[in-house]
Amino acid sequence: MPTVAYLVGWNELVLKWLNQDSANEPINFPETGFKWNELGRLAQKFYRDYEGIPYPQLIERLEAAKNRIVAMIEVRSNDDLYGRPWYDKWTMGRMIQFNTSSPYDNARGRLRKWLKTKGVSQTP
Repeated sequence: MPTVAYLVGWNELVLKWLNQDSANEPINFPETGFKWNELGRLAQKFYRDYEGIPYPQLIERLEAAKNRIVAMIEVRSNDDLYGRPWYDKWTMGRMIQFNTSSPYDNARGRLRKWLKTKGVSQTP
């Protein structure tokens, strides 16, 4: 369940950034009170934030967040997403990509490692 909480946390954080951007509000990247070199501490926050939510609800929340991110991307132009820096030198599209796909890659690696310790064969 911590892995799903981690993914929900990142997806909902990206949504928070997009909502703040749409409202012309300042965005504290990556999150208020955290620096980019403190992502482990941020992951711990995600685990705490979602620890009381039953697994089926976490899965629903993850799917809903993913669907909202896709919908928010679809209404933006290519120029909005990739035409100018949004955070430092990174465009909005790259920041969305980094902070959604990277957590999924991280989770996949942790799951593969766990499966290996359990002796479960994996497909490529």
